[in-house]
Amino acid sequence: MLGTLTFLFLQAADADAGARLFRPADVFDLEYASDPEVAPDGQHVVYVRNSMDVMTDRRRSNLWMVDFHGADHRPLTTGNANDASPRWSPDGTRLAYVSTVDGSAQLYVRWMDTGQTAKVTNLTESPQGLVWSPDGRWLAFAMRVPETREPMAKMPPKPEGATWAEPPKVIEKLLYRADGGGYLEDGFEQVFVVPADGGAPRQVTRGPFPHGGELAWSPDGKTLYLSANEDWEHQPRDSEIYAVDVASGAATRLTDRRGPDSSPTVSPDGGRIAYLGFDDRYQGYQVTRLCVMQSDGSDPRVLTAGFDRDVESPVWAADGSGLFAQVDDEGDSRIVFFPLEGEPRVVAEDLGGESLGRPYSGGSFSVSPTGRYAYTYTTPERPADVAFGGNGEQSVVTRLNEDLLGHKELARVEQIRFASSHDGREIQGWIAKPPGFEAGRKYPLVLEIHGGPFANYGERFAAEVQLYAAAGYVVLYTNPRGSTSYGEEFGNLIHHAYPGNDYDDLMSGVDAVIARGFVDPEQLFVTGGSGGGVLTAWIVGKTDRFRAAVVAKPVINWTSFALTADMYNFFWRYWFPGYPWDEPQAYFERSPLSLVGNVVTPTMLLTGELDYRTPIAESEQLYQALKLRGVDAAMVRIPGAGHGIAARPSQLIAKVAHVLAWFERYGDGAD
Repeated sequence: MLGTLTFLFLQAADADAGARLFRPADVFDLEYASDPEVAPDGQHVVYVRNSMDVMTDRRRSNLWMVDFHGADHRPLTTGNANDASPRWSPDGTRLAYVSTVDGSAQLYVRWMDTGQTAKVTNLTESPQGLVWSPDGRWLAFAMRVPETREPMAKMPPKPEGATWAEPPKVIEKLLYRADGGGYLEDGFEQVFVVPADGGAPRQVTRGPFPHGGELAWSPDGKTLYLSANEDWEHQPRDSEIYAVDVASGAATRLTDRRGPDSSPTVSPDGGRIAYLGFDDRYQGYQVTRLCVMQSDGSDPRVLTAGFDRDVESPVWAADGSGLFAQVDDEGDSRIVFFPLEGEPRVVAEDLGGESLGRPYSGGSFSVSPTGRYAYTYTTPERPADVAFGGNGEQSVVTRLNEDLLGHKELARVEQIRFASSHDGREIQGWIAKPPGFEAGRKYPLVLEIHGGPFANYGERFAAEVQLYAAAGYVVLYTNPRGSTSYGEEFGNLIHHAYPGNDYDDLMSGVDAVIARGFVDPEQLFVTGGSGGGVLTAWIVGKTDRFRAAVVAKPVINWTSFALTADMYNFFWRYWFPGYPWDEPQAYFERSPLSLVGNVVTPTMLLTGELDYRTPIAESEQLYQALKLRGVDAAMVRIPGAGHGIAARPSQLIAKVAHVLAWFERYGDGAD
């Protein structure tokens, strides 16, 4: 019985099933690697080992080290602090990192031969973008510099001992709140340098706009290269590369085009700068290109003009012959080498595993001067481990979850490709089959839809998918039109049209799985978050074939979203043909609210109460509309959660538990 199995699954009351299946409580025992940094000699890698603290319901991170062959695996830091951003000194004798061991986030340096560690800063804000100078004497980083404003109105003096209400908050800036950050304090990110053996940080950049991102030093240590956007409020994508004199702070703009220019990295001889960007055409999706210019900004050229995929995280080869970079291609994250002359070649595949909840892209890598590289490696059965490669060798050198998952029976994931009923275009997806899958049996199906919408799923570990499968569901997840990793034309099929024909892609995927004979067509369920929440709400407005739906952190009304989301300076310009008051029909006809009169499917809304990306008022609109119409509906509000409603382990568990409970309520409860 499906209902009984799900109940036992959630309550973890069946010891045998609990030992065999991946259970909700197992989320607290998951670990994953991130930010692997190869030593300059290529012999070791230091990485961030992430774990879950069941007592505080928080993620924790410490630094661990392992050698090229997987031996000598040991911790460099331990405890309940969060340690992150390990960075080797150029000569490999020291390691800089960020830690909260003393409370606030500070910079530390560890001498690798003795293990001695020094706290080198006493900062009032968290540092970002840590990078060593070439001579190993300095550390550069970015940090917010607060600004104070005179109050708009002067209040009379408060009597001694009086208790008054909190003063009003006066907001006059365009961007005033951010998802995950709340209401923003005044100030801008600026770049600093500090002696590597400790001392007073010195501010290098100034100006009423943010500086930072990835920082890069010139080989002589006299210049820092960075990305900044002077018109950051009204043109959020129009950043440029600057060269900043470390001694004086004088800045020289090296790029000048409409569009983002970011992630500068300097060639070993200092003669060239590689960076990422594109010429902005105000499209919803535009492929990020790898570009190269002379160090003075002259002779810019696009190195990947004929390469129709996004490029991320460029790193120069030690001989300056080209660059390594991260690329997503058809749901697989890879390291690709781009020579200055010649064709690109794939160096490694299956990067990822740092997004525990759902099978999103991501991952990280680094390259040593020896040509060896390290990266986070994932499969549908395991979160990120550390893998090494180079010089003809390649291997996974950690097994962080073997103790937890090695004896579990997990969902097996297989790829599916099918034609969309809209235009015959091929769509890629994946099927996760329940543990103990039996041929000839009919299973209920969950269609799980990714957000973004400019993002991609792939063959990567996903705790939520595994938990749905362990509860007895076949899970289908796909990359419908608009997904990244298939090129610019495919991504822009939803430009000024989303959610549009994604519906046809998704329904064609469901039909393709049903045609394989192991899914009960009367037992279909659908869920998705963010952009996937939009599509779930759109789907139940167009069909009644699903028994129940869970709409997570959606947009229901594009007009209200465009004027309340934290990035409202971006969405109207790139996702719509104009302001909502100038194009009201364009906004309404693409809103799930326009279809609410058709909905009969029992629908649950699930959103964080502090979500400023898709504010909870969006969910409230659909919930109240459905209630007015008499449709079965529920609203689950996650206290203290932003757009990342599964950011804390218990929140991920609660999300899955409520989704399963809702589906079970409206399922048959029998095979």
